[in-house]
Amino acid sequence: MRDEALDYLVIGAGPAGLQLGCSLRRAGRRYLILEAGPTPGTFFRTFPRHRTMISNNKRYTGTDDPELNLRMDWNSLLSDDPSLLFTRYSERYFPAAEDMVRYLADFAVANRLDIVYNTRAESVSRDAGGLFQVTDDHGRTRAARRLVVATGVSLPNVPAIPGVETAEPYGTAPTNPAVYTNKRVLIIGKGNSAFETAGNLVETAAVVHVAGPSPVRLAWRTHYVGHLRAVNNNFLDTYQLKAQNAILDGHVRGIERQADGTYLVTVAFVRADEVTKDIPYDRVILCTGFRFDASIFEEGCRPDLVIQDRFPALTPAYESVNVPGLYFAGTLTQSRDFKHGTSGFIHGFRYGTRALHRFLELRHHGVPWPGHDVAAEPEALAAAVLERVNRSSALWQQFGLLADFVVPDGRGGARYLEELPIDLEGPPVEGGAGGHFTITLEYGPDHDKVDPFDITLGRIRQSDPARAAEGHYLHPVVRHHRGGAVVAVHHITENLENEWTSQEVHVEPLRAFFAARTVPSPA
Repeated sequence: MRDEALDYLVIGAGPAGLQLGCSLRRAGRRYLILEAGPTPGTFFRTFPRHRTMISNNKRYTGTDDPELNLRMDWNSLLSDDPSLLFTRYSERYFPAAEDMVRYLADFAVANRLDIVYNTRAESVSRDAGGLFQVTDDHGRTRAARRLVVATGVSLPNVPAIPGVETAEPYGTAPTNPAVYTNKRVLIIGKGNSAFETAGNLVETAAVVHVAGPSPVRLAWRTHYVGHLRAVNNNFLDTYQLKAQNAILDGHVRGIERQADGTYLVTVAFVRADEVTKDIPYDRVILCTGFRFDASIFEEGCRPDLVIQDRFPALTPAYESVNVPGLYFAGTLTQSRDFKHGTSGFIHGFRYGTRALHRFLELRHHGVPWPGHDVAAEPEALAAAVLERVNRSSALWQQFGLLADFVVPDGRGGARYLEELPIDLEGPPVEGGAGGHFTITLEYGPDHDKVDPFDITLGRIRQSDPARAAEGHYLHPVVRHHRGGAVVAVHHITENLENEWTSQEVHVEPLRAFFAARTVPSPA
């Protein structure tokens, strides 16, 4: 006898699974979360390997506004309970991974989430009635009308290099620096895991090389926090100041294990027109990232993949592009803003998960998207927009991806909707013939090409609203959409303190923009 079908079955009790479970429980939906590990957040029991997270834990901000504080708190899940803020769990700016494991466990208990632990989903199919059938490693099958996968990227991303199977994966390579004493070590990869590993070996290894075909990209320049963070870049100093370590800009063409256990690695150097060189090493470690494990899906409900098959292909509603009713949450949604935004990280996908739940409520339960009414008058619209951009943590963290929508009804009113994906075909409420507006926070289009510490480059006068579109730093952007096209764009001048309150510089230019784009209400 089968159990009654669930409204939602969620696979994975990491941060995204817990965030979604909290919303589903509050909405009174029939749901269940399956977790392969013994506790929430199994990923953080192993990663990062050296146990220091690089997600900001800023406890002191000078304000007691909880919304503003979430701009600086990269670890907390969204909750109405102030005791469930991660800032209460660690005083360290870069906290220990163990603190995250403890926090997630407490979050699950405090919210009384329905989670089955030590239960791994092994196969997913779909029956003739459209129900998902998920069979676990204990042989039990559960049916659900909708399936949400929040497993994270659970497989190592292994490059196609001859002999790569002889190298040591990041997930299992020893972390004790003494193991590498006086050794020559090659680390393949140029992300934070690679430099985290390299930094751990500086004091013991004889030589450390970090290799990859692309140049090192620094997060403080690109504003993508998955690029190399300053906390992990001490290794760069040892390279540039000639301390025997080096960064190799090249393709690893082959890894050959020698009879004595050492390696001979062939590297084709990009900067030297692919000139190859065989370099000896004692250890080779793979730090080449992770990928989604789609092996549990049977034919008929297997999601399409993108970005070298590393992530599921998603619609703006976080739904599989080819499997209706199959949704994704968490770091698996990073194909939406890959290597540009924050969907791969808690401080980003907590808002994406909240948006996903709002889509589920709208589509499957007829619950309107949250919003409020505002007069479709220039002064009122400008005030509503500036109130949001001066405070919102969602627009701040999911810059360029989530947007507020203002939808005039053509009768003198408008509906203000918060935190929708900007690339929706249209707003989820009916509007008038004048179209609608979107409001985002965004960096300038060339922000990653300008050195933010060079005051002679890319300089912008913050007091000149006429030059607002030249800004490189995060600032509000208002777009007018009509007939499926963007017909006008207004940039609000960037501000050092991120306070857009000046009547002359911020308020009046925005009011004038709305005055030129809105149709007066009928007399």
